[in-house]
Formats: sequence, structure tokens, C-alpha cells
Amino acid sequence: MGFQQGLSGLNGAAKNLDVIGNNIANTTTAGFKSGVAQFADVYATSLYGSGGLTIGIGSKVADVAQQFSQGNISVTSNPLDIAISGEGFFRMNQDGVVTYTRNGQFNLDKDGYVINASSQRLTGFIADAQGNIIGGNPVDIQLSLAPSPPNVTTEVDLVANLDSQQAAIAGAITPADATTYNHSTSFTVYDEAGNAHGFVLYFQKSAANTWNVDGYVNGAQIDMNGGGAGSSMTMAYNPDGTIDQINGAAAAPAAITIPAAVLASGAGDLAYDLDLTSFTQYGSSFGVSFLTQDGYSSGRIAGVSVDREGVIQGRYTNGQTRTLGQVQLYSFLNPRGLQPLGNNQYFETSESGQPTAGAPGSGVLGYVQSGAIEESNVDLTAELVNLIVAQRMYQANAQTIRAQDQILQTLVNLR
Repeated sequence: MGFQQGLSGLNGAAKNLDVIGNNIANTTTAGFKSGVAQFADVYATSLYGSGGLTIGIGSKVADVAQQFSQGNISVTSNPLDIAISGEGFFRMNQDGVVTYTRNGQFNLDKDGYVINASSQRLTGFIADAQGNIIGGNPVDIQLSLAPSPPNVTTEVDLVANLDSQQAAIAGAITPADATTYNHSTSFTVYDEAGNAHGFVLYFQKSAANTWNVDGYVNGAQIDMNGGGAGSSMTMAYNPDGTIDQINGAAAAPAAITIPAAVLASGAGDLAYDLDLTSFTQYGSSFGVSFLTQDGYSSGRIAGVSVDREGVIQGRYTNGQTRTLGQVQLYSFLNPRGLQPLGNNQYFETSESGQPTAGAPGSGVLGYVQSGAIEESNVDLTAELVNLIVAQRMYQANAQTIRAQDQILQTLVNLR
């Protein structure tokens, strides 16, 4: 009788339709991996084996195999959306329950943990206060939301040109009187508490190839040559416009100290090296072409980004960046052995083997991309074609049952 074969075919076709329908339903699910129904034939056998003319009794679904091929990468506006390009899984933790996923749609919770939509926490490594990654066992990634500490200014480097065509000016420099100096410029320095202070330089040509430089902070004149408060720096130039001496010695950075009383910010004295050794005296207008100093104020975190090797960088309002942590990826020898749990999560099994951890880009692991997600790998066109085939398969098996029923009806009608 062909009822059993037809019935098994109907069951197999129905399960195949379930798999195809599930794939189609998850066409827009980030990180989803499509499944394929794999069939096997069925034979009735005895303890002594099957006969040479044994006819099969139908088919069965042997397995639903996950297809871990790469999905397309699409760009998003969330910097914590992370797409894996290549092999690897994210490791998630929720109250000690560890799962793995390819869905990299993450956000921060109120405590700074990187979580997914199910409040599972992404694991990896975190960084210490100096931005060094702390290795060892993976932990839930918690980004520090503490302000970035300030950095006191220790070096200031200026590059500028003093106009050699300027006329010499006699007398002392008076900031309020523009006729007592030829040029001026300013820059910002930071004390140990991160307070910003404007430092103004006034340049006065005192004679041919000779310039006086005065420095002022908060209206107070600063010692510019080690001679005490109110002393000026002297700069001497060679006839070709290159610098010769600063403060009567070979050109070198000058040690500047701003007294705490002048800062009036509660911080101590601010000492730094002022490098004017790259100043020139050519026959062109005055202009500062380069300025750098190593101090900055404290800053609040303004955003985060993740580089291709999984390193999470925090960007702060003071213009600084700091390493906050690193995402780790995990690979399996047999990813098809992972057990699907729903919510784009998989569970490790004996068939999948144990996970191998590493930084993105190391070993067989792929790189990651910030501000992007991996789309579902479902080929919608192929699935719609498979849907037609599965539908015909179901109809054909129904016809075998109908034909067998008609044969039996003919036998019953024999008189």
C-alpha cells in the first residue's frame, strides 16, 4: 500500500514548507542564517537485514541545516551596531547563561554595559584607566562613563615669522598701547586642574635683528628669561633671518613658570617649556604657521566607535580619545552543530565543539565594522522558487494517496 509513502511525503513537504516559510519570515532579521531541510529515505528492515527487492516506505527530514554563509553588510547610524565580516560569533552573557550570535545590534544600558535587545551583555575585555586592555577571562563589557581627566601643559611649540621690515620701537611694551609692540599672538595653556588660561605674547623689535618678547597671563607679566617677574625674553637673528640666540644663549626652549597667584584657579604653579626656536625673521608679514601644546581640560564622553579589530574607543568633549575595551569573537569547528535558541542566539553543544576565542582579524576570525549590521543571508528569490517546488511536492504526494484510495475503492467494488 502506498499510503505510508504518501503520508511521509506529505509530512516531509510540510516540514520543508515550514523551513522555507521561516527563512522568508526572517528575510529582514539581522544576523539570521537560513536553514535547509535535508531529506533521507526510509526502509523497513528486519533483524537480518533487508531483502534485495525491498521497497522504501517513504522519506523523512533528516536535519535542518543552518547555512552560515556571509550576509550583506548595511550601514546604520548607531556606532555600536557591529557587523562581522568573515567567521566568528559574538559571545553574550545573561546571569551566567552564555550564548553566541551573529546579530550585532547593540546599545548601552544605564550602567554602561553593551547589551542587545534582549538585555544580554556583550563580552570581551575592558581597559584600565590608562587605556590598556586587561586580558584574561572574558567579562561583560562595561564602558566607563567617567570624565576624561585633564592634562597639564608641559610643552608649547610655536612656529611663526617676524617681519624683518618692521621698524624698531623704543621703550617698554605696554599691552594696552599697540604702538609699543610690533606683533602679538596668544595661545591657551592648562593647569593641573584642567583650567584654561590665555597666554599672550607681545613682540617688539628693539634693534636690527633683535626682538623683545613679553608674556602676560590674566594681565600679569610673566618671567620670560629667568630674571624675575616682569623680565623680557630676547631673540637675536642672523642676517639671513634664521634664529641665533634666545636670552643670550644658543636658541633653546625657554622654561616658563606661571605663579599660582597669577593663575588664581586653586592650582599650583604652572611650569612648561616654550619653544620659539623655529621662529624666523624674513621680509614677509607676521604670521603663526604652527602651534601645538600638550595640555587639555577634562572632558565628558561624547561618543564611541569600534575599529576593525574590535577596540572600542571613547571620544570626549576635550578632543581626546581613550580605549575603553575590546570585543572578542569566537569560532567553532562545526557551527552547524550549534543549537538555535531564538532571538538570534545559539547555544554551544557537543556537536559544535568548544569555542576558540580571539580578537577580530586574528586566526580564522573575521574583522568587525562599526556602524553596520550583517543582514540575513536569505536569498528571497531562491526561497520563492523553493516554495513553488515544495508546494508541488506536497500536491504530488497527495496524489499518490488519492490514487491508492481509488485502487482500494475498485477492489471493494468487485463482486
